Amino acid sequence: MSTGFLIDMDGVIYRGSELILGARQFIVKLLDEDVPFLFLTNNSQRSRRDVATKLNRMGIPIQEKHVFTCAMATARFLARQLPNGTAFVIGESGLMNALHSNGYSIVDSHADYVVVGEGRTLSFELVERAVQLIMEGAKLIATNLDPNCPTQTGTRPGCGAVVALLEKATGIKAFSVGKPSPVMMRAARKELGLEAADTTMIGDTMDTDILGGVQMGYRTILVLSGSTSRDDLKDFAYRPDLVVDSIADLLDPSPAIRRFLNDVLPAESMLAG
Repeated sequence: MSTGFLIDMDGVIYRGSELILGARQFIVKLLDEDVPFLFLTNNSQRSRRDVATKLNRMGIPIQEKHVFTCAMATARFLARQLPNGTAFVIGESGLMNALHSNGYSIVDSHADYVVVGEGRTLSFELVERAVQLIMEGAKLIATNLDPNCPTQTGTRPGCGAVVALLEKATGIKAFSVGKPSPVMMRAARKELGLEAADTTMIGDTMDTDILGGVQMGYRTILVLSGSTSRDDLKDFAYRPDLVVDSIADLLDPSPAIRRFLNDVLPAESMLAG
């Protein structure tokens, strides 16, 4: 039976511009053993090719097919809801390219949807136009609701912060497609051809990665190398199946981690053995 992984990136594979210890070795083992996996990101700025190139330059030898972005999930969702529709976009090239690839036109008026993603080109003009279009009937779509984004220089407002502004101005609630939405979590699993019981989510954030996995019935692994500390776990009503200090712990597992991997991976896997 096929098993596989959905893997967050920031805080799991790298922090800023630095790889986390063991990340490359773990991914290489998955590749060597043909274990299916996808990197999941709630950042809609880059295309999947751009993300793959970034990881390649950091020493992670993956292909474009190993990346699944919230921009892709959003564009595919809209294409199913309203084929060949139109969208006014607050975001950058990764989101626009995904929409174009799924038959959508980017417009400034008479839009079917206002789609909000990550970006650094926000202006009050864009916000004002988005408000006008929403009031005229355009549906408000968020690629994700992350309130902020970590950067090398600190923290900047995220997609969720911009969406909150539009919701407050219009009285209209956005529909969000990115993690932890079942829309993205299910689409990523189907991209790998896996069943829910054979899917494991690895992430560093309880209210996106782990919540999304729990809601979908996936196994979940929380790594403490990112935004969540062990002490934070007491604040949540749900728990991951496994908590590790970092992804490196999956390479040289303790007996408890080994038992978990034995349940997740085929018996012949070197990771489980």
